[in-house]
Amino acid sequence: MSLAKAVLSGIVYRNPEKRFTTNNIPVTSFAINIDEKEQTLIRVVARGNIAESAEQSIKKGDKIVVEGRLQITAAQLDDGTEKKITEIDLSSFEVINSNKSESDSTNKDEVVKFSEVEMDDVLVGEEEIPF
Repeated sequence: MSLAKAVLSGIVYRNPEKRFTTNNIPVTSFAINIDEKEQTLIRVVARGNIAESAEQSIKKGDKIVVEGRLQITAAQLDDGTEKKITEIDLSSFEVINSNKSESDSTNKDEVVKFSEVEMDDVLVGEEEIPF
């Protein structure tokens, strides 16, 4: 497994899904498309308080900037081939503009910022993530 800090911007590809670990810690995941010409999806996973904020603030189609730990892991598929999975362990995010209609918002370029001070306090082992 490889680990590094990353800042990425993209369009939210699917609405966030919130689940809970066995220790009742919220975990929210969603995907962003970081390339407008080709579909390059990065999975984003948030834990703890920022998971709650992400689930409430982010919607499919939003332009977003995410910051966190870049993790590249290998997974073996059913056919025996290996696939690399790239994901961001979210520490902060900004919604640059929302896909809400003009009647829902007076400022289309509204920026919403969220961040976690100490993500290490809420990190859980992979065996506790329910997906």
